[in-house]
Amino acid sequence: MVIGVPKEIKDHEYRVSVTPDGARALRQAGHEVLVEQSAGAGSGYADREYQQVGATIAQSKPQVFQQAECIVKVKEPLLSECPLFHPGQVLFTYLHLASFPELTKALLDSRILAIARETVEAKDGSLPMLKPMSEIAGRMSVQVGAHYLEKTQGGRGLLLGGVPGVEPARVVVLGAGVVGSAATRIAVGMGALVTVINLDVDRLRYLDDQYHGRIVTLASTTAAIEQAVLAADLVIGAVLVPGALAPKLVSRQLVARMKPGSVIVDVAVDQGGCFETTKPTTHSDPVYEVDGVLHYCVANIPGIVPRTSTEALMNATLPYLLRLATEGVDATVRADAGFAKGVNLADGKVTCRAVAESHGLRFDPLM
Repeated sequence: MVIGVPKEIKDHEYRVSVTPDGARALRQAGHEVLVEQSAGAGSGYADREYQQVGATIAQSKPQVFQQAECIVKVKEPLLSECPLFHPGQVLFTYLHLASFPELTKALLDSRILAIARETVEAKDGSLPMLKPMSEIAGRMSVQVGAHYLEKTQGGRGLLLGGVPGVEPARVVVLGAGVVGSAATRIAVGMGALVTVINLDVDRLRYLDDQYHGRIVTLASTTAAIEQAVLAADLVIGAVLVPGALAPKLVSRQLVARMKPGSVIVDVAVDQGGCFETTKPTTHSDPVYEVDGVLHYCVANIPGIVPRTSTEALMNATLPYLLRLATEGVDATVRADAGFAKGVNLADGKVTCRAVAESHGLRFDPLM
């Protein structure tokens, strides 16, 4: 199979979908790897490193799309890239289509087969290719939140961990999955007062045992969310419903009652966000203010630590990519129901129920 690796063009997206080591593995398995010129530069990989392992450097993005049977990206295509696809081509990337109606339509019109890494399931029901990016985004969310709590950034002027004699900042984490657990780890490590809210009480029980009483855990109710958010200095949105839009847990009215200068970091923005006031931002213009509350809603947080993110991404995705390239899509889907859940679009049809329901489109089961 000819694997195409285009350069990412989303704002400040420095990751690359295939590392030189990944290209080596694909070449050893008998596949051709076509890498757009300087695609790996943002992650510190020079073109010559790809050439040394047998990959071909393409001089333009159209060349990659024209020649490749499978396009492997990190983030969803921009609308400007959609005309480059051709029918029957495979796209393998993070898609988050539930929050992108125009992109969904454009990809349907292109009649490609689109595989979303974030909806591929392992045998235990986990999301193996989403997990490493969720871990990074969760850890970064606290680091980013601490930065925007600084007075010079428009925040309340708080040090997250406080100092002796001064209370630390209060951090509320909405969700206790991979993102929420990673955020909790960093927030506790930085000395904040941490409250975690989640529907699954067993998951809260696990975190409570892990931190030996250093965090407060609350079952998710409207009253619990309201009370915690109003007391918070930093609120992190870490809610995930695979493939679907995130539920709106915090209303516009509740945001208006939060402390002036408090900070929201909505990691769920990829799936529409879990605050009514969420709107996607970029690394070039990352924050905005609503009723005195700073909102950081960048949809590609891991892109600002590209070396770490790219290596973690390759570790998680290479086995799937090798299998896809070697066995083909049809055989892989038939043999692995969890992988089949990653197929969101196929030949002009929506094959992911959550995406179809998000946009009021017809759902056509893949199998």
